[in-house]
Amino acid sequence: MRIVCLGGGPAGLYFSILMKQANPASDITVIERNQADSTFGWGIVFSDKTMDGFRQDDPQVVAEIERNFHHWDDVDVFFKGRRMVSGGHGFCGIGRLKLLQIFQARARELGVKLKFETEFRDPDDYSREYDLVIGSDGVNSTTRAKYASHFNPRIDVRKNRFIWLGTKIKLDAFTFAFKETQWGWFNLHAYQFNEEWATFIVETPEETWLKAGIDQMDPDQSIAFCEELFADMLKGARLISNARHLRGSAVWLKFNRVLCERWFKDNIVLLGDAAHTAHFTIGSGTKLAMEDARSLVAVLNSTEGDVPTRLARYQAEREIEALKLQSAARNRMTWFEEVDRYVGMEPEQFAFAVLTGSQRVGHANQKLRDQAYTDDFDRWFAARCGLPTSAGTTPVPPMFTPFSLRGMTLGNRVVVSPMCMYSAAEGMPTDFHLVHYGSRGMGGAALLVTEMTCVAADARITPGCTGIWDDAQQQAWRRIVDFIHANGETKVSLQIGHAGRKGSTRLAWDAIDQPLQSGNWPLLAPSPLPYLPGISQTPRAMDRADMNRIKAEFVAATRRAVSANFDMVEFHAAHGYLMSSFISPLTNLRSDEYGGSLENRCRYPLEVFRVMREVWPAEKPMSVRISAHDWVAGGNTPDDSVAVASLFKAAGADIIHVSSGQVSKEEAPVYGRMFQVPFSDQIRNELQVPTIAVGNIFEADHVNTIIAAGRADLCALARPHLADPAWTLHAAAEQGVKDIPWPKQYQGGKVQLERNLERAAQLALNA
Repeated sequence: MRIVCLGGGPAGLYFSILMKQANPASDITVIERNQADSTFGWGIVFSDKTMDGFRQDDPQVVAEIERNFHHWDDVDVFFKGRRMVSGGHGFCGIGRLKLLQIFQARARELGVKLKFETEFRDPDDYSREYDLVIGSDGVNSTTRAKYASHFNPRIDVRKNRFIWLGTKIKLDAFTFAFKETQWGWFNLHAYQFNEEWATFIVETPEETWLKAGIDQMDPDQSIAFCEELFADMLKGARLISNARHLRGSAVWLKFNRVLCERWFKDNIVLLGDAAHTAHFTIGSGTKLAMEDARSLVAVLNSTEGDVPTRLARYQAEREIEALKLQSAARNRMTWFEEVDRYVGMEPEQFAFAVLTGSQRVGHANQKLRDQAYTDDFDRWFAARCGLPTSAGTTPVPPMFTPFSLRGMTLGNRVVVSPMCMYSAAEGMPTDFHLVHYGSRGMGGAALLVTEMTCVAADARITPGCTGIWDDAQQQAWRRIVDFIHANGETKVSLQIGHAGRKGSTRLAWDAIDQPLQSGNWPLLAPSPLPYLPGISQTPRAMDRADMNRIKAEFVAATRRAVSANFDMVEFHAAHGYLMSSFISPLTNLRSDEYGGSLENRCRYPLEVFRVMREVWPAEKPMSVRISAHDWVAGGNTPDDSVAVASLFKAAGADIIHVSSGQVSKEEAPVYGRMFQVPFSDQIRNELQVPTIAVGNIFEADHVNTIIAAGRADLCALARPHLADPAWTLHAAAEQGVKDIPWPKQYQGGKVQLERNLERAAQLALNA
């Protein structure tokens, strides 16, 4: 097979090495427009784990790379005059030029033809001559550009500016430093990559960059600016740029986040940054490119299918990994772009947030890497929450620290999330609800939030939804709340809502969102838009009389919640139900004072919430659940949700329960672990308002990490509590937390569980 690689960076060179090893008969040429010893980067970072993976590809190459590595274990975070150190990370640095030289030498040894200082402008100049054309020409790929309409690159130009420099200083750790100036904050990412040199990346939001006048500076002035800014770290060392081909302020770049819809066309295939990019804050772009090369070589040397079929298999395999890494990189990249949100944190929490910003590394992993650091952090966090701590004692994990809202104090940070059970009889909670809520109320969670409980019969989603519109329902709820209070310390919140246009439907397990086959009730909404066009009932647009009636129903439900002895009420303004339908521009097309601007769209929900707050006891908290993202073009965005949360905070909301979606069937959510946590993080840290995070949180480590990093104050778990009513008690036992209260009837089970876990841990140590 005759193959040409357009681009002689790590992706193209590593592919040529592996392909030549796998099939020595291959005729491979690598074409590079620059000189062999030219590079516009400084150092490259790999983890120890990454190198273990590459060792099986070519031990000779890996051995040569490792001979030139600078290795370190620590991460240093400099913030507000403090240095926070975390160990056990296992990183390796190597100069980009040295890595290229190693790859070039190995490729030549294997018989790969290398052509430098050779320009290429059109992949079709080669596609007729070669069996395969590899577009390994980087983020600004000429290959990709030729067939952009086919490859369909999704390019997201990020808002921070950064400058990539080098310097001769000695760094003992991967270093993050944060400097406040009169114009705003600047971030530093620095690491040693050989005995002499270190990479030195300075980053700042474009707004700060412009305020500082850097757009008017030439490269020498920009470098001098950075030298002065980080003089305390440089200690007289100079900063150097190897991008002298860029003029003026162009030495400050913006990161392009790239992911192509298609990675191949006929006999042209994209590799590495040409197909996808990974932000430098996660340091895995070269790793991804090399893994792409490994995968492409494997499929090309398989016997399954023709070349296009094999290339499709290559994309299917690698696209998943690229998406995973880009998701982690997006979280971390956004954290640095929005560093202003976090600068109010104390250095301990700020550093922990830096270390876990990707959501790939959590509290448990930090503890494996550096138990002393994590234990010290946990003691600091517990003391901040009012718990007694002392050096040498076993620290309390963050999820088991107390939290207070008004007069309500919770013993930990775990919430049983609201989940519709569709098992009521004419709105009446039944024995099922007593058992369902009672068992979870004894399971250790600090707060239990009921399913959406409707303010009237025509406010229900389904005939199986619970209500609180009459005395009998109130008494049934009182029975459940009293049982939970009598058998543990869990607090109970009533979620109050109205289905709006999503009402009068069949039970979820029969036909979710489908209208009733008979007995439908009329629906109301801000605008006459059916939830499922052509299927759902079309609601009537509410008039003033409807608004007054429904507002009175919410007030009556709140009064009944007082009588039922609930500890908190939650106003349901999420998921496309009535109040959410007012807030979203997708579902509110009104032209009166209740439609149009975001403030107008929130007007009615706020009117209802304020009168509920007036009748709810002042010493008891109120929550509001919102959809922070509609996941549809033209709908509410996370930035809009900050404005919504701000309005409810001003109206007396004590905590914001941050969910997303379910407003429109056209939604396209980006799912993943803890996928809604960034929305909670943004609201909490921009508004300084407590939040509840929810959405694919299912491990104790998730909860510990979210709480420790300041991304939320409480974590709501739904399905884990369906599978295990005592999820929190079990999580406590697994982490060695013994003072969490168990029901007295279950103490024998507590003792046995703790003993078995201790025995298993000892056996694992001795294995």
